[in-house]
Amino acid sequence: MRFSFGQVVIVGAVLAAAPSHAQTFDPRFPVCMHVYSGGSSGGGEWYDCSFASLSQCRGTAAGRAATCDLNPFYPVNAPPPRPRRGRSG
Repeated sequence: MRFSFGQVVIVGAVLAAAPSHAQTFDPRFPVCMHVYSGGSSGGGEWYDCSFASLSQCRGTAAGRAATCDLNPFYPVNAPPPRPRRGRSG
């Protein structure tokens, strides 16, 4: 019993110490710019999902190490939100 409890404690500590990642893509906008930075000096890559169209994103990405992609989490076929009716009271 001690052996399994020790394993649970170790696994719990490892999972608690592991970094968590937020969602990369913002579902409110249909287009994301994938920016490549750093190279051998570090940096990394990141996404900027704040564009309403591909042409807007491409204008911002011009001259940078970046590409524009459609946001895979943008709800294309989502039904429009239902109108909310206020209560009269």
